[in-house]
Amino acid sequence: MGVEVLHSTVLEVIGSEITAGALPEGSVLTLEQIQQRFAVSRTVARETMRMLEHLGLVTSRRRVGLVVRPAADWMVFDPRVIRWRLAGPGRLAQLRSLTELRAAVEPVAAAAAARHADPGEVDRLLVLVARMRELGEAGRLDEFVVCDIEFHALLLRAGRNEMFAALTGVVAEVLAGRTRHGLMPDRPRPEALDAHDAVADAIRARDPEAAERAMTVITTEIRAALSDLH
Repeated sequence: MGVEVLHSTVLEVIGSEITAGALPEGSVLTLEQIQQRFAVSRTVARETMRMLEHLGLVTSRRRVGLVVRPAADWMVFDPRVIRWRLAGPGRLAQLRSLTELRAAVEPVAAAAAARHADPGEVDRLLVLVARMRELGEAGRLDEFVVCDIEFHALLLRAGRNEMFAALTGVVAEVLAGRTRHGLMPDRPRPEALDAHDAVADAIRARDPEAAERAMTVITTEIRAALSDLH
């Protein structure tokens, strides 16, 4: 097994344990512990430590080791942190915070896309919503989610706002995570498909207000579905 694969595996395990609370704030790790537990080289252990520090999960202290940091310090927008949190016991709380973020951002991003999307992006959005309807009605959920992720990522980029574009990985991870953890219906609701169509149509028509309203329908439906899980 290559060094990169080993590092990725160790990082996934430790990152998941920290975000799930199995290694709570204040817990201490050392390079030697990582080496012995995973039977990896010091190089792999150091690279894992570097990435954990980059993600804000630990801080290195001389003569102590790696100390787990409070959740408030984590890089919460990093897709890896989101994925680990969605896999842990705090899944619903993470979904709630991500859904609230989407509700605040995506309607405005849809309006921006209606103003700034280029013709190629508009055409791609129309292709995607047609494909999503076909896949959704056929119950081909895995393929549907791939198209849904591309739709929302393209919409965030098409508004020419770098802050919105930086959230594409966040939205992709939450959409994939909802499916991965069985939180999506077997078939998308017709109302949701209609709303996606309406977003694309409004962007094609260069109607920011209509695009914002249609995306608000989507995010409201997601919030309602999440509330039903509590």
